[in-house]
Amino acid sequence: MVLDGVVPFPPEFAASYRAKGYWRDRPLRDEFDDIFDRFATRVAVVAGEERITYGQIRERSQRLALNLLELGLQPLDRVVVTMTNVPEFVYLYFALQKIGAIPICALPSHRYHEVRQFVTQSEAVACAVSDRVGEFDFPALIERIKGEAPSLRWCLVAGQAPAGCVSLSDLLNKQPAMEPRALAAITIDPTDPCVFQLSGGTTGIPKLIPRTHNDYFYNSTIAIDVNQTREGDVLLGVLPIEHNLPLACPGLQGFLIKGRTVVLTTSGRPADVFRLIQDHKVTHLEVVPALLIRWINDPVAMQFDLSSVRVIQSGGQRFQPEIRRQTEGVFPNGAVQENFGMSEGLLMFVRLDDPEEVRMETSGRPLSVDDEVKLLDDDDNEVPLGGVGELTVRGPYTLRGYFRAPEHNLRAFTCDGFYRSGDLMRKHPSGNYIVEGRKKDLINRGGEKISAEEIENLILTHPAVQDVACVPMPDPVLGEKMCAYVILRASHDCLALQELVAFLLDREIAKHKLPERLELVREFPLSPFGKVSKKALAEEIAAKLGATSGVPSS
Repeated sequence: MVLDGVVPFPPEFAASYRAKGYWRDRPLRDEFDDIFDRFATRVAVVAGEERITYGQIRERSQRLALNLLELGLQPLDRVVVTMTNVPEFVYLYFALQKIGAIPICALPSHRYHEVRQFVTQSEAVACAVSDRVGEFDFPALIERIKGEAPSLRWCLVAGQAPAGCVSLSDLLNKQPAMEPRALAAITIDPTDPCVFQLSGGTTGIPKLIPRTHNDYFYNSTIAIDVNQTREGDVLLGVLPIEHNLPLACPGLQGFLIKGRTVVLTTSGRPADVFRLIQDHKVTHLEVVPALLIRWINDPVAMQFDLSSVRVIQSGGQRFQPEIRRQTEGVFPNGAVQENFGMSEGLLMFVRLDDPEEVRMETSGRPLSVDDEVKLLDDDDNEVPLGGVGELTVRGPYTLRGYFRAPEHNLRAFTCDGFYRSGDLMRKHPSGNYIVEGRKKDLINRGGEKISAEEIENLILTHPAVQDVACVPMPDPVLGEKMCAYVILRASHDCLALQELVAFLLDREIAKHKLPERLELVREFPLSPFGKVSKKALAEEIAAKLGATSGVPSS
């Protein structure tokens, strides 16, 4: 029986995906146990000085799963996971798969505002966190949420676990009281979620995206097949591991499927990254453009041997052709593989054997022949070839509905089940696609999608603010940052950016969501329908930045 709140694939589509071999009807537990046995003596993960074999992942994740089962965790229980790129994440992820419990992939940048919502929305029974992220004390945050969320029972901690929390290290080292057959006795429905990813939703807190055992394994299988890996290849895991890209596109899952090695790091500093590439002969990188721009413009790159890198996979925001060419100059044997992906499902990759013009100018094409893509105009008519329209999609690994969000799903899907991505695209004559912008109200800050509405709702609670509109402003590194246009109440005549930021930080939101410029205005431009014209505001701030380059924010 499918978990309550999950929208299943229609039976006729599910039957087709099975018949074509996309869906294998095996839970991730069984798929990866076979993989761990097949490559048991190979090194799967490197973290610092630790080299972890496939066999050790199976053994440690099984021990952890049995101890979590004894603790009280049950199949279909939800666990919010907010951890850095450490081995404990790998063990926990596969331990939860063995139980049939479902990780919710939060990020280390999330704070009280987001984590509490994930817990209450999913009725999570546990949170798994790193003890500290920078100076932030995550166990203290979870203990606070435990007092407010009736479902939340446990805080699992990687690192130093304070009183009242459960140490993952202790669970990994404890001899289980239960036998392995206790796990084998658990029946896992492969049409149930194996993980919840997070949307970049335009309406408040991100929505939960159910990815099933069937579709998520297929997702990683088709992604690794176009990533051109060979025996002995090594992926550097530098992006937050919970993200869909480094976890499964192909990421950790895809590289394990092929018996390759993943090097985990918690540092994105150029010298640290280049040293890992040199020392471990890294062949594949998964990046967002903002991070890569930082690397390729650091002169320290000249001090390291980066010749092992063959594929630089970039996603999250559009990558300009000149940056792609500069990247391939820094990595002498590397080729940039642009991709467009969404946590909701669809993946588009440039193929590495595409003509150079296509590889440099486009964002790729779908990975599955059964990815059904339509570009629609405002009346839901398909645009002519070469025209710009909203990307809509359905297919064997694209969701059919957000978790427990029936009203939102009515707006997010067409009547025949196509997901409305909110991305504006144009089809290139090659069959690849080019991203032309967005229809949804999002700011794409270095690949992190920020809901303008979420931040606007918080800013509106400031006593000086009468109205607000948050819009993207161009940034040469991150692509976009957030600019907040504010109309003040008559009782207030000033508001500084620093004051607004401090106010929002008191609301305990992720720092990447903070506005980075404040514009005070007396009124907003309106559309012909009387709505605030964010398009006009975005054009205004872009023009102002073009005319005042280097002038600090308000």
